[in-house]
Amino acid sequence: MAGLDPITLSQELIRLESVTPDTGDALDLLAGYLGDMGFKCEKLVFEEEGYAPVPNLYARLGTEAPNFCFAGHTDVVPVGAKDHWTVDPFTAEVRDGQLYGRGASDMKSAIAAFVVAVERALAKGAPKGSISLLITGDEEGDAVNGTKKVLDWMRERGETIDMCLVGEPTNPTEMGQMIKIGRRGSLHGIVTVKGMQGHVAYPHVAKNPIPDLVKVLATLDGPLDDGNDRFQPSNLEIVNVHVGNESHNVIPAEAKSRFNVRFNNEFTPEALRAELTRRMDSAGVDYEIDWWLSGDSFLTPAGPLSDAVQQAAHARLGVTPELSTTGGTSDARFIKDMCPVVEFGLVGATMHKIDEHVAVADIEALTDIYEDVISRLLG
Repeated sequence: MAGLDPITLSQELIRLESVTPDTGDALDLLAGYLGDMGFKCEKLVFEEEGYAPVPNLYARLGTEAPNFCFAGHTDVVPVGAKDHWTVDPFTAEVRDGQLYGRGASDMKSAIAAFVVAVERALAKGAPKGSISLLITGDEEGDAVNGTKKVLDWMRERGETIDMCLVGEPTNPTEMGQMIKIGRRGSLHGIVTVKGMQGHVAYPHVAKNPIPDLVKVLATLDGPLDDGNDRFQPSNLEIVNVHVGNESHNVIPAEAKSRFNVRFNNEFTPEALRAELTRRMDSAGVDYEIDWWLSGDSFLTPAGPLSDAVQQAAHARLGVTPELSTTGGTSDARFIKDMCPVVEFGLVGATMHKIDEHVAVADIEALTDIYEDVISRLLG
């Protein structure tokens, strides 16, 4: 097999409707191409009660260190209002130099770019080390049976990754703007205040929980920290207030609110929970709080991995990407516990949107950059 094209492979992947969780067709397609290159491919299906079973792919070529890994996901978010799309979201149409389709930006085209980059790199000679791909079908969903479980499976086998590049769309508006070398953590809280249901005309025999909930939420307002030279300030947003009362003459029995904090490395999750609890306690009302941590903050210090990506991007694009920690979370939050990890991919301006698309020229440029990164790290 020779001569894979990154645009054609991107289209093949987009045409597989792998709305999260991916059921495995896209992973099978990749395993076929990688197997032809000599990769040992492991399709790993993990299950956990209450969650959908998820297939994942771990493919490795070589046994020697260092093991350079490309990580990503083939699952995509739902298309939303399909009748608002100007193209079929799963046809992978190229129009005016843009490839349209769900997953074009986030992140099937980046996976195609890496596979083709590997093929081209191998055509020039064997790497001094190993190349691997860790591809999950569960990044856009619960992320329970995906990358985290693959990493646990690797640890049980004594397998390790020495450095990892995640192909998430890191560039806001044009190629070469940004490499992610860290991410803020994400902490969710659900606050519940209980009252006593009753008739609004007889408040003395009821207890309205809404005023007390407002008092608790008011304590969460205000800055958490000032940020630092690598991270923007931590930020808390109240994202939902729910009472569940559709009647105009009933005092509700309870009121709930959900908030999310994107926090930097000024806080550990434990310290952040303690600070928020201290603030809420100051309201002087009874409340309950449930916490859910979806990822800790992390920072990969500048070094050989980020240097290689910066240099490769500059060589191809003529610009040096900023080393950034902005944005949301990704599966890098799991990988950082095994090895240094950075993220670099396509332009993310249309990810998750109607008419998601990415420039064909950008896919070709990313393929060249990924090939150059392989050469710099394993050449």
